[in-house]
Amino acid sequence: MLGLIWLASPALPVGGFSYSEALEAAVDAQLANGEQPAGDWLLAQLQLSQARSDLAVVAEAVAAWQAGDLGRVQELDAWLRCTRESAELVLQTEQMGRSMLEWLKLQHGDAATAFAGLTPCYPIAFAFAAARAGAAPREACLAFAFGWAENMVAAAVKAVPLGQSAGQRMLQRLAQAIPAAVEQALATPEDARQAFSPMLAILSAQHETQYSRLFRS
Repeated sequence: MLGLIWLASPALPVGGFSYSEALEAAVDAQLANGEQPAGDWLLAQLQLSQARSDLAVVAEAVAAWQAGDLGRVQELDAWLRCTRESAELVLQTEQMGRSMLEWLKLQHGDAATAFAGLTPCYPIAFAFAAARAGAAPREACLAFAFGWAENMVAAAVKAVPLGQSAGQRMLQRLAQAIPAAVEQALATPEDARQAFSPMLAILSAQHETQYSRLFRS
């Protein structure tokens, strides 16, 4: 439990706080410029993007790491990279994956050997850490989703901007929706995984040249 709380913490030195995953561009486009619309945006991202792709992969990757199936881990990592539709989203998952691997090396001396030269996307590196903590796929997904939600709410508080109480109300909405999103991810077979969220991709690409911005994505 403590290991999962640690992994879900925004204080984990992987740089998640520096990304908004196009939320900042959505605010600039007047699509998420308030507590309610920003909360709606993040709920949609949780249900349409996270539950159908990243969370589903985390669940499979935890099982693959626990089984020592590096080939399967590499397949999942390659699939994830194909779902990043902008340069910023690729940069985010690669940078956070590298940072997680560096942190893991401090916690587990054999982490580099376990990855066998693979520089993983962030969800794959997170799944390794969760597997090392003895977490089941469901618990790992809950921790991953809550960590994502905390980072995204923090981004909304800064970008919209919002007060801390509004941010906590948004986080409560997401927390209430996370268990169902995780169950959806666990029930998603491999041939049904998808990351089709075209507006997210468009806004992410627009964010690359946004005039004024606080976040790296």
